[in-house]
Amino acid sequence: MGKRIYLVRHCQAEGQEFDAPLTETGKKQAEKLAKFFSTIDLDSVISSPYHRAIQSVTLLTRQKELELKLDDRLSERVLSAINLDDWQDKLETSFQDLDVTYQGGESSREAMARGLHVIEEVCQGSSKNILIATHGNLMALMISHFSPGFGFDGWKTLQNPDVYLIEIDSKKSTVDHLWNEKKDVSHR
Repeated sequence: MGKRIYLVRHCQAEGQEFDAPLTETGKKQAEKLAKFFSTIDLDSVISSPYHRAIQSVTLLTRQKELELKLDDRLSERVLSAINLDDWQDKLETSFQDLDVTYQGGESSREAMARGLHVIEEVCQGSSKNILIATHGNLMALMISHFSPGFGFDGWKTLQNPDVYLIEIDSKKSTVDHLWNEKKDVSHR
């Protein structure tokens, strides 16, 4: 049996800052997320150290009596250290050219590499079912590695929260979108 990696985008937050908390809607989403995972086996949970990511998975880790491990490599990607009026255009360009960088930011390739290092490590570990809580931009880059057509257009479709399952075995990997807030949330 291979690995089942659940990539989770954090719930709705009050901002982009490191310590931005979840909104009231985000707190309700975290409850739905915990309910969603209530029947899914998990061996470990790893999260970005950003407050909104931690808050998004705290309830489910408590319910499952799992330790929440923090990993800086799952932090929000910094596109640029300065505000960019055309940030979405710049972001799209960064999905097309993985090496482009903007002032004080990191390239898509750099961000993707740090996220993939986390996945590589969990693939070498004993856990079979792993939840990774992170941020939309990094999550889209990680998904793009396993599903190259995902890219910027896939990023635009991400919800808060969102859940993708990456199944990895020795021969192949698959990516499935599991979360759909617009319909009744269901999973396998």
